[in-house]
Amino acid sequence: MPLHRPATSTWLRWAVHLILGLSVGHALVMVTRLPGWCLPLPALVWCALAGWKRWGAPPPPRLRVQVIPWALAPLAFWGIYVYLANSFGQVDMGAVYFHLQAGIAKHGGSERSVAAILYTAAMLLILAAYTWLVRADYRWQRWDHWLAFVLLVANPMFYSMGQRGAAVVTDPGTWLERRYVEPVILKAPPQPPNLLLIYLESLERTYADEARFGDAYADLAALEADAVVFDNVRQLDNTGWTMAGMIASQCGTPLMPAGLLHDSQFEPLHHVVPGVACLGDLLAGLGYRQTFMGGASTEFAGKGLFYEDHAYDRVLGREQLAGRLDDPDYLNSWGLYDDSLYAMAEEEAKRLDRQDGPWNLTVLNLTAHAPAGYPARACQANQGEHDGVDILYAVKCSAWLTRRLIQRLGDQGLLEDTLVVIASDHLTMRVSAWDQLIQTPRTNTLMMMGNALTPQRISTTATTMDTLPTLLEAMGFTIDWHRAGLGVSLFSNDPTLAERYGLEALNGYMREETALQQRLWQGLAPAYRNDGQPDTPPEAPQQP
Repeated sequence: MPLHRPATSTWLRWAVHLILGLSVGHALVMVTRLPGWCLPLPALVWCALAGWKRWGAPPPPRLRVQVIPWALAPLAFWGIYVYLANSFGQVDMGAVYFHLQAGIAKHGGSERSVAAILYTAAMLLILAAYTWLVRADYRWQRWDHWLAFVLLVANPMFYSMGQRGAAVVTDPGTWLERRYVEPVILKAPPQPPNLLLIYLESLERTYADEARFGDAYADLAALEADAVVFDNVRQLDNTGWTMAGMIASQCGTPLMPAGLLHDSQFEPLHHVVPGVACLGDLLAGLGYRQTFMGGASTEFAGKGLFYEDHAYDRVLGREQLAGRLDDPDYLNSWGLYDDSLYAMAEEEAKRLDRQDGPWNLTVLNLTAHAPAGYPARACQANQGEHDGVDILYAVKCSAWLTRRLIQRLGDQGLLEDTLVVIASDHLTMRVSAWDQLIQTPRTNTLMMMGNALTPQRISTTATTMDTLPTLLEAMGFTIDWHRAGLGVSLFSNDPTLAERYGLEALNGYMREETALQQRLWQGLAPAYRNDGQPDTPPEAPQQP
């Protein structure tokens, strides 16, 4: 019985090729450094090839009209990856695995729901267009299974899973574990300083370039005159989202997801990196009273679990703070705006300072959160109305609010005998200024002031894992070999891992590592000697 070919009207054929061509162009722009204006070029090339080769309108030999293309599932997986790239810029699969296990309940960013719906609709249209092409053109039926194979092999999601799976089933990777130094404080000053640690959501130091971003970073730049500025803090894999950035800077390790590719991978988290000592643990041992404050929910992505597990006395997020607002409706999709959060942080600093003994107040803001930020009302007097798109407005707002907080605390004498640390939690995700951000290598914000530090600029190639030992030495503590975790103090002359091996090599070792992952999540400490650890006693660090 003869088989009937699907409809091949000219308008339908070219509509299919336009859809497929635009999808190819969009994917290339999202997963590479091509600027957005390049998107139509691949579509034009696709349509030119389709017209030349008459794709969708070939001579009609024997044709299986009802065939289901092999490449549909691989295309769908590519759709997921392109959506992640569009949302986050550079996709870190570690973040995907971690959030699947830690949970994304009570997350903000509900604005992305519309984008997710639109992406889903577009993906269904692409799959329908490809199905029509395969059924209409016998040549694409022949190529279909090869295309499916290529799409699977080339998808970075499966590449990452394959590398981690190989590490699990073969000899365990131990390169990072061998270089891990247990964080310890060997000696503390008689009166250890207080600590104010402020994480600026996504506010990377790349924004300091006035030629590209104007005065967006100006208020933080003004603080640099009185600070030690670390201007070359780069980002490794598994440190590029909020929980990972805080763990890297407080524990000296990347956040390698728990249970990846083994039996516990789908169990909910009850603890976060219980196998390593972090900043809170070290300071608690010296009698510090410790508070964490953030405007978003502490239940999102294990944040509250992390701070509770690592010796913070008070962990305050949206659930605990929203009731203190004068206007209960003054909230965004994540939680409190930063003018409200900083006012409450000021009161918390006063409370801590009234009591005896040193304190640690850790604050996480959210004004510059991708994709467009959540600017506070307090910024409108200086900046006017936000257009809902421009991230530089939010960056400037975040910087101004932070400078104002530092000035208010200083004016009240709350920063005497206090080390102030201002740091971005990670590099930003995809935002309106993305094409400008990726023009040069990007760096994180990190500055420290107070506690008799001499203002200076340090350009050592570093990562956020080097923050912990650097912070401890800035507080006047003597630590083991100027090291903590995988970090090296930037006040020492010792090379960091990033200096010695480079970022790409470190990322490669991380993809193969299983021993450090076991240490993080199970508290296992394999009996491997820490390569590179000196055999002579450490010298007390000089006053930075």
